[in-house]
Amino acid sequence: MSLSKIPKFYKLSVAERLREVHKRGLLSKEDYLSLLKGEHLLDSESADKMIENVIGVLGLPVGLGVNFLINDREYVIPLVVEEPSIVAALSSAAKTVHQAGGFHTESSESLLIGQVQLVDVPNHAKARAAIIQNEMELLNLANSLHPNLVARGGGARELEVRTIATAGEVGDMLVIHIIVDTCDAMGANLVNTMCEGIAPLLEKITNGKTFLRILSNLTDRSLVRAWTRIPAELLANKGLDGEQVRDGIIIASDFALADPYRAVTHNKGVMNGIDALALATGNDWRAIEAAAHAWAARGGQYTALTRWNKAEDGSLIGFIEVPIKVGIVGGTLKSNQTVGVNHRILGVKSARELAEIMAVVGLAQNFSAIKALATDGIQKGHMTLHARSVVMAAGAGQSIFDTVVDRLIEDGQIKIWRAKEIIVEVKKHQRKLKSVSSADCSANEIEKDFPGGHGKIILLGEHAVVYGRHAIAAPVPMAARATIHPSSSGEVEFIVPRWGVEYTLNRDPAKRRSFERPMGAMLERFGLLDQAIRIEVFPSVPRAMGLGGSAAVAVAIVRALDTHFQLHLDNEAVNNFAFEFEKIAHNQPSGIDNTVATYGKLMLYTPGDDGAKIEALKPACPIPLVIGISGVESLTAGMVAQVRRGWENNTELYNRVFDEIDHLTLSARTTIESGDLPTLGNLMNFCQGQLNALQTSSWELEEMLQIARRNGALGAKLTGAGGGGSIIALCPDDRASVIHTLQESGYQAMEVDIG
Repeated sequence: MSLSKIPKFYKLSVAERLREVHKRGLLSKEDYLSLLKGEHLLDSESADKMIENVIGVLGLPVGLGVNFLINDREYVIPLVVEEPSIVAALSSAAKTVHQAGGFHTESSESLLIGQVQLVDVPNHAKARAAIIQNEMELLNLANSLHPNLVARGGGARELEVRTIATAGEVGDMLVIHIIVDTCDAMGANLVNTMCEGIAPLLEKITNGKTFLRILSNLTDRSLVRAWTRIPAELLANKGLDGEQVRDGIIIASDFALADPYRAVTHNKGVMNGIDALALATGNDWRAIEAAAHAWAARGGQYTALTRWNKAEDGSLIGFIEVPIKVGIVGGTLKSNQTVGVNHRILGVKSARELAEIMAVVGLAQNFSAIKALATDGIQKGHMTLHARSVVMAAGAGQSIFDTVVDRLIEDGQIKIWRAKEIIVEVKKHQRKLKSVSSADCSANEIEKDFPGGHGKIILLGEHAVVYGRHAIAAPVPMAARATIHPSSSGEVEFIVPRWGVEYTLNRDPAKRRSFERPMGAMLERFGLLDQAIRIEVFPSVPRAMGLGGSAAVAVAIVRALDTHFQLHLDNEAVNNFAFEFEKIAHNQPSGIDNTVATYGKLMLYTPGDDGAKIEALKPACPIPLVIGISGVESLTAGMVAQVRRGWENNTELYNRVFDEIDHLTLSARTTIESGDLPTLGNLMNFCQGQLNALQTSSWELEEMLQIARRNGALGAKLTGAGGGGSIIALCPDDRASVIHTLQESGYQAMEVDIG
């Protein structure tokens, strides 16, 4: 019977799991009955003896990680953690590695550093010499304080002397490190006592004054290393071959090694495992965390604690090096019964063995986490992930990063040399966001150059238009375009690199996730669901910012399908298909977004049961606007549903608000055609007041509106559904000031001339 492999352990009841563990000799009869009856639980009376001001006890689950093979020995590992999936993920990782021959470890001695701080030292060079001369006397004094530790083979081993320069009034300080082998104890109290004990002698021989006397939790003298080698064939998962999964894990690992923002999350996953075992065995998980993160930053930049590479034979090699100082003896084992039971389940014989298992658990948890990310990333975003990694390696700056990724994916040659070429091309034609205007990219140019859909703003009428009122909307120089290519996978693949969307469409409607349904329904309507195609969409419209991104993408896809399959659709048909897409995506859209996305005109839009009426508007002069983008995503469906709930609860009041918005919209039509910009600005401000009454604004939007008005805007309001997203400001005089102040406040801004 295998010690660590317990088939379908996760499917058993708690009592059945206890019986299985007891059957394997990991639990004594006493421990088995204690766990079965709940007698191991910490009660308030016992807790009151552990810490101060006790009022109760917080319980945490104890789970068992199974399948572990470490240094050719099987282990069942107790874990205390409240986060779901960690125990299952560890057991799954251990099962894979068990098939590959298990984990291997090594560790240094179990040493802990104590620090004695000396200030007001008159002569540092003389003091250092005196300490070195009296090192044996100092070590003997320290060891005399803990003779039992020395008898067990531990004790103070050596001294180190450091001068630390400071800019404070104290000046340079002398810091003495006492290096102590604490054997199987955590050793904090032992080392602190030694620091206190040698302090008077240090003062005497240096003529300085001791100040802090305490251990250091940077336990870099207790380093642990663990590694494993996994053949690629064992990594196959979710229809992906082992080489794909291996390469995905390596890409994710390289990301964490290079980027501290990713490294923190990467290492958090490592510590999910280490902390869970530290808690289970009564060790100071906070000290272990602090040491691990300090070690990750030892080179001057925070980086990953693990590394994953490809071996010469194609196997995946994983490695971790981390400082871990733990104990298997001490007060917590006696004061908390569960900790004692956990130690007996684990069956370790030394603190070093426990530290090595902790490192393995950290490596296993990291493997499981990035394997899941990598396989999802390959399945849902392999091309995007690979392209972003290549573009990062090619040195694209943040301002052009997404554009280069889009171009690289469209080009199809996802290579560093090609990314560098595209970077040069993009930089030649780069224009800053704040300087974009409608002249840069007209509606006619967009339709002529590629099958695309326009982004949009609503000048007046949002939300009211859902209830049959008028709205005025206009295209903006942001758009989406789409391309279609044959797919070698035999499936329908959908990719929007800039929005981080990449998935394979499930042909079974019942199994589609919510974000797959619009695309699935569209292909079904066209009778194209059986096609093997890759649909790539490249939007310059930001997602969920109230600028019509969803509709622009829908129109772009319809036009790409029309071009690729020669469907011979006119604009009306394109618009109708895009509207169906929007209905599934947003539940109750007005139809204005897809109409502007299709026709690309400034229009007065009137919904109706027999179809919408569109009237092109001809402004007497260009309407100079600034678009402010909050960066806070807002889902149209959610905001529309919120307004509908209010309307259902107070129909009469909401209808009055919609009527007032409608009146403002129709008045704006007149001012646009006459060129009366001051009146148009006032109408926009009044419309914002009505939208506020509908509770569709947010503090970010309000801040941007106030910035625009304070800097000379004649009028300003949110555009789109609200709750985040974007604003528009009418600025005939000084758009630069509005844009600058918005950007200084952390928002994006661009100028656009309507008409």
